[in-house]
Amino acid sequence: MQTYRTIEEKDDSLETLYEIQKSKFITHLKHVESETEARAFIAAQKKRYYDARHNCSAYCLGEETGSQLQKSNDDGEPGGTAGAPMLEAIKQRNLTDIVVVVTRYFGGIKLGAGGLVRAYSHATVLGLDAATVIEMQPFQEISVTLDYDLLATVQNWARRESVRMSELVYAENVTLPLLLPPEECDKRLTELTDLTSARFAYEKGRLLRLPVKV
Repeated sequence: MQTYRTIEEKDDSLETLYEIQKSKFITHLKHVESETEARAFIAAQKKRYYDARHNCSAYCLGEETGSQLQKSNDDGEPGGTAGAPMLEAIKQRNLTDIVVVVTRYFGGIKLGAGGLVRAYSHATVLGLDAATVIEMQPFQEISVTLDYDLLATVQNWARRESVRMSELVYAENVTLPLLLPPEECDKRLTELTDLTSARFAYEKGRLLRLPVKV
């Protein structure tokens, strides 16, 4: 299971503005997980900014490096001056599952091909700088069951070691669903063995991907 970088879902409300030579470049971006979602976001921005000269876009989808779906659109700007530099800005950050739309209100002064490339690239970078980048990392579920008299000791250990836990399950014994990086499982189980004098049982569950801020 690969690690990959994307942005938080809440960042779809972000908006950044870049002005040059009286042209305004407005950037919006969104976490998406399908081409349908990406296209819907692009369509929504075009509808919102229907009076703008251009609504250029780029998106990157998929977790596997080398097999990602990458597309861009110049929306009437000279070929290769808008969508391509936007996509390149996304790729330079190693981001995926993201769509970016840069809306341009033309100010009456032509920027030239090189100026457009720099403007759309910079507008995209401003949007990405404002976003919260997360890394989706693999975590192994391990359900640890033990007596209630050991609960506080194990919880204190988990807090001290910054071990992730999901909701506890209370029954005749208590079960703590731990979420561990796969490479840490053996080490953490050894620590628990020492901590509890081996007075626990455990069971491996699913392998998940969880967000970690970077």
